[in-house]
Amino acid sequence: MTLRSDVAELLAGAGILDVDVADALADEHVRSAAYQRVVSVTASSRSRDRDRAIVATILRDPHEMGSKTAVVALVDRIAVQVSGPAEFRQWSAELLPEIDQLKAEGCREFILRRIHDWLFYLSVEDGHVPTPVELAKVTYWMQRVLAEQSTSPEVLALLAGSGCSKKIRNMAKDRAGNRELRTR
Repeated sequence: MTLRSDVAELLAGAGILDVDVADALADEHVRSAAYQRVVSVTASSRSRDRDRAIVATILRDPHEMGSKTAVVALVDRIAVQVSGPAEFRQWSAELLPEIDQLKAEGCREFILRRIHDWLFYLSVEDGHVPTPVELAKVTYWMQRVLAEQSTSPEVLALLAGSGCSKKIRNMAKDRAGNRELRTR
């Protein structure tokens, strides 16, 4: 496969007709924006059958930062749509062979950390109360997401005591003290 055929296939498969393939090939920013649109269409689909092929195609792009960003966007969008950690674990496991092909270790590790973070988040949303050791294994970003969104008094108390930054600890402490959360 060539980059030209990959970009043309992704755009056609997503029904995106207003992006010129030649422009996308000449400008990585145009291509990255096109990938974001492909990800949006892909995530909106009810079928997950083509996700691995789409990720594989995007990750063949020589501009790994742009392709990583698009794959992370897909991971984020699917994570908030799934019914729970088991469904996300199964979906993300299908992508791992494609992610492992990335040459840039930093890009590969970033995607894998994001998947780990979402698995952690989904398990917490499913009722798991993490330990301080488990909490320490997720990124600052995920701790902030939990501090901002969790409604679990136990999780907020853990973040208030063991969050990785003063900002996260204070946010969780303030939210844990919120009367509405205590009555849920």
